[in-house]
Amino acid sequence: MAAAVIVSAGAAEARPLKIMALDQCADQYVLALAPDADLALSPRADDPDAWLRAEAKGRLRMRPTLEAAVRFQPDVVVRYWGGEPRLLAALERRGARVLTIADAADFDGVRDNVRAVAEGLDQPERGARLLAHMDRRLASARPMRARGSALYLTTGGFTAGTGTLIDAVLRAAGYANAAPSPGFGAVSVERIALVPPARFVLGFFEQVRADWRGAGRHPVVRRAARWRTAARLPGAVLACPAWFAADAAAMLAEQDR
Repeated sequence: MAAAVIVSAGAAEARPLKIMALDQCADQYVLALAPDADLALSPRADDPDAWLRAEAKGRLRMRPTLEAAVRFQPDVVVRYWGGEPRLLAALERRGARVLTIADAADFDGVRDNVRAVAEGLDQPERGARLLAHMDRRLASARPMRARGSALYLTTGGFTAGTGTLIDAVLRAAGYANAAPSPGFGAVSVERIALVPPARFVLGFFEQVRADWRGAGRHPVVRRAARWRTAARLPGAVLACPAWFAADAAAMLAEQDR
């Protein structure tokens, strides 16, 4: 009987960590940092704008509800925006640790996110490798000289000024941000028609069904951007404050040669 108890305890200790991701950004973190854990990913884990969508194939998906969480019984829950407060409180009462990915306005904020989640998942070495990759990509994006100014624009007609991770991406690739004000905001078609920016950096335009009637797809904007587009960045590198924002900077530098 004593031997059976010891074997049972050993099996419990040996079982993989059970991790539930509550949104698409959390999916990317857990897939990169704990791919060998018992994962429950969000329903959007393999959407076109998910950076690690290939790694999400065949993985368990769950809606971020208390019923799903009770069935799965996670040890750790990772979230960026997913999970309403009552769900998070209920999970903590049931013994789950909740790790929250913070908004990041620069690459130091991304570093803090990666370190915090890596430590919370007991994967500091994998976290360090992600940060080393990020630093290599930032080094490859660093220009020999300033590239002038550029306006980031999404299909919906939105841009990102100072105090955003997009601004950090532009600066890492050598651009001055042409957004008219801090934070996120809309850009009018009229403004682009009257005062077109020197260069555009287009985001999410590869998603043909995204905001197909948005200001970013307006014929006036298309004409203004035709010969002024520095780069088109896929939504997968833009949708999460994560290490692959450095890949966005490197893509921008590589496309604008």
